[in-house]
Amino acid sequence: MTLAHLVDDLGFEVVTDKINMDRHIRAGYVSDLLSDVIANIEEDSVWITIQRHINILGVAKLKDVVAIVIPRNLQIEESVIEKARQEGVAILRGTRTAFEISGLIYNALTRG
Repeated sequence: MTLAHLVDDLGFEVVTDKINMDRHIRAGYVSDLLSDVIANIEEDSVWITIQRHINILGVAKLKDVVAIVIPRNLQIEESVIEKARQEGVAILRGTRTAFEISGLIYNALTRG
């Protein structure tokens, strides 16, 4: 499944324009602890986190994350959004909780 299909299917807001929309997603990961994400996330994953500071971009680049998904419509500083655009890191936002988003993404990925 591509990021574009995931956005369309689950109705995420694309915060960083159309970055990575053609990339395929293989997995997802939910964690708010950056060291945990570095140690355990797979490449080509979407990462669900409530963290919204600049350091999430470094982790996403290091681990070749397809997109960062922010739950509960949490606000993201414009400086982080701008840096994400410059770095080519997609940030999405959804209205649901991290738990709900993870279940929806899991179901979308297992459906194909």
